[in-house]
Order: sequence, then C-alpha cells, then structure tokens
Amino acid sequence: MTAGSLVRGLLAAAVTAVSTVAGAVGAADGPSAAAAGGPEPFIVGGTSVDRAYPFMASLQDTAGHHFCGGSLVGPAWVVTAAHCVLDLRPSQLRLRIGSMDRTAGGELVGASGFTVHPGYDGHSPGNDIALIHLDTAVHAAPVTIAAGSGGPGTRTRIIGWGQTCPQPNGCAIPQTLRQLDTQLVDPARCTHIDAAHELCTDNPHGDAGACYGDSGSPQLRLVAGVWQLIGATSRSGNDDPTCATGPSIYTDVTAYAGWIAAHTGG
Repeated sequence: MTAGSLVRGLLAAAVTAVSTVAGAVGAADGPSAAAAGGPEPFIVGGTSVDRAYPFMASLQDTAGHHFCGGSLVGPAWVVTAAHCVLDLRPSQLRLRIGSMDRTAGGELVGASGFTVHPGYDGHSPGNDIALIHLDTAVHAAPVTIAAGSGGPGTRTRIIGWGQTCPQPNGCAIPQTLRQLDTQLVDPARCTHIDAAHELCTDNPHGDAGACYGDSGSPQLRLVAGVWQLIGATSRSGNDDPTCATGPSIYTDVTAYAGWIAAHTGG
C-alpha cells in the first residue's frame, strides 16, 4: 500500500459525502503515490486512549472530514507526513488540536503554509515528512522530539483516528482517538524502507497496527515517564492494502530534528 493510498481511501468517502470539496479532498487525502510500499494509516487492534495527548492534531478538510494526523511541535507548527499535504492548498485545510474527539473540543485553526521535505518525491522511500504552519498559534503543549528513536525492541505507542478494520474503506473511522502499544523491529522486516530515516514498527499478534486515516499520526516513546515523539505514520511495510498484515513504516522524526528546527526556529 502506498503512502498516498491511505489518504485516498478516506478522501473517497469524504468526496462522496461532500462533492463540493472533491477537488480539495482528493488532493489532500490522496497525495501523489507515496514511497514504494506506501503508507496506510488507521489503528487496527488498538483501544481508546487512556490519557490526553494535547499535541495530537486531526487534519481535516473544511467540511470537517478527518484524513490524516499530526503532532504539534511548536505553538504554530505541526509535523505530519508529506503525502498528507502534497498537492493541497493551505486554504483547504483545518486542524483540530488537543482533543481526543476529532469532531469537538480542543482548538480549531487553519493553515498558512506547508513545508514539504525537498527530498520527498512520492515514489522513493524516505523523506515522507512535512511541516504545517498554523495561521494562529495555539495554547496546547507541544510534544518533545526524542533525542533518538531507539533500536529494535524499543517499546512505543502509536495513536490516531485511522480505521479500526483492516480492509480498505471497510468501516468508518472512530470519533475517539485510539492507541496501540507496539515496538520497533528489525528494518529487514519491512520492504522498501530507508533504514536511516524510517522505522519498521511491529504489528502485534500479526493483526494490529496503523491503517487508513492514521497517516502522519505520531509514534511515541516513553522517556523518563514522558511520551516523546519519534515517528510519523507513513505506510505499510509489506505492500499489502489490507492493514496490519505486516509491520508498518514510520518516518523517523528524530532523524529530521535539525530540519524541523531550521524551519520552526525551535
């Protein structure tokens, strides 16, 4: 499954419901074909979150349809997957930040611009990362980017509003944020991965992991009792359009910490 296919699935549903934003949604949710073995973002096999994640962002079209996730890394900056915003105009996007409910609560803001990593081409592995500049600074607390992602065996947590069933367009996405505890595994278990800049993430019990709608959403690592950001959902790790049948690939956000700081002033 490609990175963009995740978004396209969600967009297709939104387009059916709101034909007037078909163009915007089609571009936003269905960015150009992503890296080989592209992303699929929804959490299958997870549970409702057991705590608040004030940095969590829901990327939505102007009609309020969620299609990707993101992480607040500064008062006016959100990091997400490049394929989530490629071919999208800032005016076509709104973000709900700091709520476990993608339809209410938190802070609702717009975007003033996007910075897509210059190395992202939608076909090759790696560089599936982008920054969204918010049109208004928010009050929610940003997440800290970890000093490092850790090696295979590192325990992590993924969160998102992606599908909870594995088949493409097989069910509606959840209204409440979901989480799944997992771990990093040997990059050799993922196909078409840039091991220097991406994380191969386990599918616990062979049937749990990211799915459609989870693209751009955070992967977290517990550091001294605090959840810190290490990854952003990119795509499946086995080229299968059915979610959670193999490991998932996440952009290693820690590998881009310098690039992020250079653009956000952090």
